[in-house]
Amino acid sequence: MSLFSLDDSPLATLEADVLVVGVVPAESGAALAEGHGLPEQAAAHLTAVLPSLGATGKVDDVHTVPLVPGIAATKVVLTGLAPALGKDQSVTEFGIRAGAGAALRQIGAAGRVVVALPARETSWVGAAALGAHLGSYAFTAFKSDRETAKGGGKDAASKPGPAGRRVTTLVVHVDDADAPAKASIARAEVVAEATAWVRDLVNTPPNVLYPESFVDAVRDQIKSNHVKLDVAVHDHKALAEMGCGGIVGVGQGSSRGPRIMELHHRPRHAAAHVAYVGKGITFDTGGLCLKPSAAMLGMKSDMAGAAAVAAAVIAAARLKLPVAVSGYLCLAENMPSSTAQRPSDVVTMRNGTTVEIIDTDAEGRMVLGDGLCLAVESGADAILDIATLTGACIIALGPRVAGVMSNDEDVNTRVFAAANAAGEAMWPLPLPEDLRPKLDSQVADLQHKGDLWGGTLTAGLFLREFVARSEGDPVPWAHLDIAGPSFNETAPYGSTPKGGTGFGMATLLAFAEQAGGHR
Repeated sequence: MSLFSLDDSPLATLEADVLVVGVVPAESGAALAEGHGLPEQAAAHLTAVLPSLGATGKVDDVHTVPLVPGIAATKVVLTGLAPALGKDQSVTEFGIRAGAGAALRQIGAAGRVVVALPARETSWVGAAALGAHLGSYAFTAFKSDRETAKGGGKDAASKPGPAGRRVTTLVVHVDDADAPAKASIARAEVVAEATAWVRDLVNTPPNVLYPESFVDAVRDQIKSNHVKLDVAVHDHKALAEMGCGGIVGVGQGSSRGPRIMELHHRPRHAAAHVAYVGKGITFDTGGLCLKPSAAMLGMKSDMAGAAAVAAAVIAAARLKLPVAVSGYLCLAENMPSSTAQRPSDVVTMRNGTTVEIIDTDAEGRMVLGDGLCLAVESGADAILDIATLTGACIIALGPRVAGVMSNDEDVNTRVFAAANAAGEAMWPLPLPEDLRPKLDSQVADLQHKGDLWGGTLTAGLFLREFVARSEGDPVPWAHLDIAGPSFNETAPYGSTPKGGTGFGMATLLAFAEQAGGHR
């Protein structure tokens, strides 16, 4: 069953519990956005009440007006479409998405909602649908209902639930429900479901989501989406035999062994081959270098990179992209125990590089290193890794912007083109050669961490060591540090909820689409 439907009937006749209409900044405070499609009587009424509402027309400024004359909808929700900050107040595709998301967040639970926002470009239709769906997202898998005993039923923590949505029916109003509009909606449906699933995985508690159950959740998602992917799963024993000492070392402190799960979308006559490697630390205590308790609370989200990779590969298969897309999910639990990895241990990575462990809380780069080696061996034309890697990146760029490091100018350009298409904020960071000596070790080929300064950059330099082919030539590669934007610890905004955000999936998908000549 489709998430959305299109309707090009006159707005006056559309029955709905809620009609969402856009507003923009004006001299008087706010005005209805051009092309609203409202009948004259309804438009006049809303224009008259806007000043008394104190509306600004900016994203996250939302107001409800009941019983508007001239329309069949029970109430109208007015949502701002202009950026909240900056001098440029023009409406964009991403203002449409954020405005729709903010409206649906305020609406909460509802039956039928009609979203009637400007659609100057065909892609804006999909943006309105995507924002509305993500704004209505709710993670309810572990909420007990009124008839369930306090604390949940006996099966409350058995497995992650499906993506929740607080609205029963979402209708996007358009001037013409033609083929391009339908195509935009169809793509939005794939992106919305994939993003919501990433949020579900990130929000799932770590006693439920661990390496083995993560693999099961991905298998279930592949099956429910009826896509054909080549899948391989390497358990702890297999990883040791494969020489993947990085991920084996990280996972050896847990009773739940590590996994690397490979997903491959392999269309015939593929135009290109891209590979994604995702950090999947299902819970990060820091290992023997134990985190403070307050810093540990959000560490169920340390697998957001792997979740984004899994969702992007499945979405690529759903969209039947003519490009080969491989995903490597590097799954482990970083726990302290008598078998846990120690600072000063030396491990051997998949490519034969020996690495001295400096800090067991810098585990993400170790699991990614092995995953990157496997991605190189796949023969991919370009490799992206994505990870909640360093707190230093949050200090540098804040909680809403990802950092990007790359060894290839073309791939770097393509990553930012994909991020712009996806509406995800990213910023370029360097790989300074003068910092590389910080990774020199007295006892091994490398140590996996430098000192305090430039921690995000030395992490990128470490990962760069694992993207060379056997003959020494580097594979075009970029590293996406999503430590900040993958998990929202503050108030929701736009179409972004508190908790897991799903950040990064849309950029990975857009990168694959561009490699195949789409988007």
